[in-house]
Formats: sequence, structure tokens, C-alpha cells
Amino acid sequence: MSQAANPRGKKKNVRKPDHEPDPEFQIAPMIDILLVLLVFFMSISSTEVLQANKEINLPIAKEAKEAKDNPGQVIINISYTPINDMTAIEVDQRSYAMPTDIVPILQNKVKANPLVRVLIRADREVRYDYVRKILEAVGQSGVGNVTFSVVDKDASPSTPS
Repeated sequence: MSQAANPRGKKKNVRKPDHEPDPEFQIAPMIDILLVLLVFFMSISSTEVLQANKEINLPIAKEAKEAKDNPGQVIINISYTPINDMTAIEVDQRSYAMPTDIVPILQNKVKANPLVRVLIRADREVRYDYVRKILEAVGQSGVGNVTFSVVDKDASPSTPS
């Protein structure tokens, strides 16, 4: 019957495919990708940590609500030094002398992202008049979303009187 199918009378050799080995799980590329992700997230989180000034004693607000994350957030640190009665403004790790100096920086941020939010981290010793000047500068720059950073309890132990 096979000769009838083949006119020359020879059997046709059918080559079987070679047995393929089972694919091996390669862990080296997975580790490379995980390390790249780890470095990426560490660098992102370190920039957020650097913007939070540890020398600022935030005011207490027991009824404060947790803020939602906003990728277009600008942090304004306002620190107070009681020794020389000086108030300092810091935005993006740069110091500014006057509240009006931050207006062009914030205007550029608004142009890049119209939904930008300003987070004000003011020391509890900063006078309200100074915070009001900061708010006026933020308003002049066109930012409509402003939040304040506070703590819900006093971190320092209270001394009995």
C-alpha cells in the first residue's frame, strides 16, 4: 500500500522532530528587573523624604483628615528660628527670602500641571501674618488647591507644671 502511494516503490522517510528540552526558568533577568524597580522606587521615595524638613514642628489638629496623594504636589516648608526670629521658605530644596519670590516657580508648576496642589508645612511658631503672605503668593500664582500639613497629636512629651 505504501508502494502504491509512492511511484518509485521506496518508502518515504518521515523525519521526526528532535525532542525539545523543557524550557528552564531563568531567574537572572527577573532579579535584574526587580533591582531596577527597587532603585526606581527608592529614588522616588527619597525625594519625598528630602522635601519633608524634620526641623519643622507641625501644628496639632485633632480633627484633621488624611490627604489623598497628588502627583503634582509642591511642598512649601516654612521654618522658624526663635533665636534670631527668622522665618525661612523652602520650595524644591531651594530657599527663598520673600513669599513673593515663589510666585514664578509656582506659575511654572501650574503651566506644567493645572491641577497642581500646594502642601504648606509651616512650623507651629510661624506667625499667621507670614502664612497669609504665603497664601497670597500661592493665590497670585494661580494655584487653587492648598492643603496644610499637621499632626494629630503632640509628639513631644508634655512636662507637668
